[in-house]
Amino acid sequence: MIFMPTDCIPFRATGYFSDFICDYLDQKPELKPLYNRFPTLENFKAQIEEKRHSEHVSESSRKVLSETLVNQYANIEASELTLNNIESLKSENTFTITTGHQLNLFTGPLYFLYKIISTINLTEELKSEYPDYNFVPVYWMASEDHDFDEINYFNYKGKKIQWNSNQTGAVGHFNTKGLEDVYEVVAAEFGSGKFAEQLKVWFKNAYLNHNNLADATRYLTNEIFGDYGLVIIDADDRELKRLFIPQMQKELVEQPAFKTVSETNKTLEDLGLKIQVNPREINLFYIHDGLRERIVEIDGMFSVLDSQFQWTKEELIAHLNEYPERFSPNVIMRPLYQEVILPNLCYIGGGGEMIYWLQIKSNFEAQDVTFPMLLLRNSALVKTKKQAEKLEKLNISDADLFLKRSTFINKKVRQISNIDIDFSDQIKHLEQQFEGLFKLAEQTDKSFLGAVKAQEVKQIKGLKHLEKRLLKAQKRKLKDEIERCTDLQEQLFPGQSLQERNTNFSELYLEFGDDLISELKKAMQPLKNEFTIITL
Repeated sequence: MIFMPTDCIPFRATGYFSDFICDYLDQKPELKPLYNRFPTLENFKAQIEEKRHSEHVSESSRKVLSETLVNQYANIEASELTLNNIESLKSENTFTITTGHQLNLFTGPLYFLYKIISTINLTEELKSEYPDYNFVPVYWMASEDHDFDEINYFNYKGKKIQWNSNQTGAVGHFNTKGLEDVYEVVAAEFGSGKFAEQLKVWFKNAYLNHNNLADATRYLTNEIFGDYGLVIIDADDRELKRLFIPQMQKELVEQPAFKTVSETNKTLEDLGLKIQVNPREINLFYIHDGLRERIVEIDGMFSVLDSQFQWTKEELIAHLNEYPERFSPNVIMRPLYQEVILPNLCYIGGGGEMIYWLQIKSNFEAQDVTFPMLLLRNSALVKTKKQAEKLEKLNISDADLFLKRSTFINKKVRQISNIDIDFSDQIKHLEQQFEGLFKLAEQTDKSFLGAVKAQEVKQIKGLKHLEKRLLKAQKRKLKDEIERCTDLQEQLFPGQSLQERNTNFSELYLEFGDDLISELKKAMQPLKNEFTIITL
C-alpha cells in the first residue's frame, strides 16, 4: 500500500465538537481548575513525579495488578511485548496510559480503534522522551456497564447487525449464547476473500469460543492490537476491588462525590457549559446474579433498589470487606477506581468522556487520589485513494465535507453553476442605498423612518426569496452532478454524522487488511489535538 499524506483540521472548525471540549483544547483559563495538567510532552515529567509518590501506587498494589492480569491472560495467546508490559507493572518505573470503552459487538464504531491507537502511540512517544521509564498502553474494558442496547450491534454498509438477548446486569457477565445466529449473518455479509476470512475467524473465535462477553472482547482486542503491547484489563475482579475498598467505604459513609461534583456542576452551569453527568447520593451499584442496581440510603439503612438486600451501616461495611467484587462503581466513581489500581498518568477518551472527567476532579481531591492528565483521543476521517480522486475531480475540499448537507449542496450549486447565484453583493448595495434614504427621512420627516425600514426589509426579503428560487432551479438543472457530490459526502459521513461514530472497522479491513491498523497508527499523533484526514 502507498500511504498518502494526512491532512488536519482544527476540532472547532469541524462543527462536530462541543464548545466545552474546544475551550479545553484552547486551555481557556476558566477551565483550569477542572484539570491537573494539560497533556503536553513536557508536562508528563511532573505527572510522573506526582504519581510516583502516590500512596496508592505501592509495591504490593502493583503486584496485585500484575498477578491479576497474568490470570486474566491465562487463556490468551499474548505477544511477548504484552507479557513483558504486564510483568513490568511491578516496577516503580512503569506507568500506564489508559483508554476505556464499552464491550461493543465486534468493536462497534471506528473510534474504538482510534482510542487504542492514540494510547499506544502516546506510550511510544513518552518512551522516546523519557527513556528511564516504561509506559504501558492499557484498554480498560467497561465490563460492569449495563447499557446493553448501546453495545449489542454494529453497522456494516448501512445495515445494523444486532445481537438480541434478554440478559440483565453487568454486560461483561453476559453469556455469548445466541451469537451463532449473528455469525451466520456476519459470514454472509463479509463474503469471501482473504480479508473476509480473517474477519470471520476473529468473530467466530471471539464470540462462539468464549462463554462471556468480557472474554470475547479481550480475545478480539488482543488479536487486533496484541502485537503493539496493549494490555487489556477487566476491573470486575475481587482482588482489584479489594484495593478500592477504602474509597468505596468513604463513598458509602461520607458520600463525598455527591457534594463535590454537585458544586463543580453548579460552577459549570454558571459558565454556560453543558454538563455530562449528575452525581447520586451514593455512586455505587450492587452486582449479584444478574442484578446491577443502585445502593441507596434511607433513614440510616442501606438497601439495593428492586431487591431484598438491606444492611445497617456496620453490616454494609462488613459486607463490603467480605465481598468487594459485588460493589460496582458508576460513571462518577469508575475513574477514581481506575486511578487507584493503575499507576496511570493520562486518560484518553472522547469528547463526552472528557467532559465528565472535568466534572470530577474535586472528588479525587476529597479522596486524596492523584488526578490524571486528560487527552482527547485522535479523531479521523478515512478516505480511499479512489474517493480522494473523485473529491478532487468534483472540486470538493476536506473542509467542504464537514458542512451540513444543505449548506454543502448550496455551496456546490453556486460553485458549479454557470450563473452567479449569490446575492450578497446586491443585498449589500441595497443596504447602502437605504442608508441614504434613512438620512433623507431623518432630515425631512422622521415619521417616514418606519416606512423606509419596512421597505428595506421587504426588498431584502424579496432578494433572498429570489436567490432561493434560483438556487432551487439550478439544483434541478444540476441534479446529477449534485447527487454525485452528496453520494460521496454520504459515503464519508454516513447518516450525516462522523464516519468514526458510525462505521465499523470491518468495512475498511475488507479493503486494506492488516495494513489498516499499521497505516492508521502512522497517521495519528495523539498530542497534536487536531482532527486527522487520512487517505489510504
